[in-house]
Amino acid sequence: MRKLHPLAGVIALGLALLFWTSTLLVEVLGSISQIAWVKTTIPWVLPGMVLALIIAAASGRKLGSRVPSTTSAAAVLGAKAKRMPFLAGNGLLILIPSALFLAWKAEGGAFDEAFVAVQILELVAGAANITLMALNARDGRRLANLT
Repeated sequence: MRKLHPLAGVIALGLALLFWTSTLLVEVLGSISQIAWVKTTIPWVLPGMVLALIIAAASGRKLGSRVPSTTSAAAVLGAKAKRMPFLAGNGLLILIPSALFLAWKAEGGAFDEAFVAVQILELVAGAANITLMALNARDGRRLANLT
């Protein structure tokens, strides 16, 4: 568990960063066909990211039950636990539906106002999740040093 949890977290964070940066780069520097390729490829990789997040959450819950109940460890663990509902909700309610909608629009060549609006929403929500995952990674390192 002590190796699985950070590995799953790194994979999930890495994929989130890959999705976000590739989207931003093609939107700013790429052609329409490159945008379409990125937007239609993300849903194919998304299940791997979801699996990594599930593994990170489950292994984190298991590891968290073993953390000594010192004040500092409990505070760090509590901070990580408070972020998880926002991470999951953001992913399930905004990021996954956005990725599927954008892939559908891109596949049809419909880069209209709806595409742009959802793309902006996805970038903002993605940045929020990347920040939350990075904070959880930081706090996980703190926990590892406390135990």
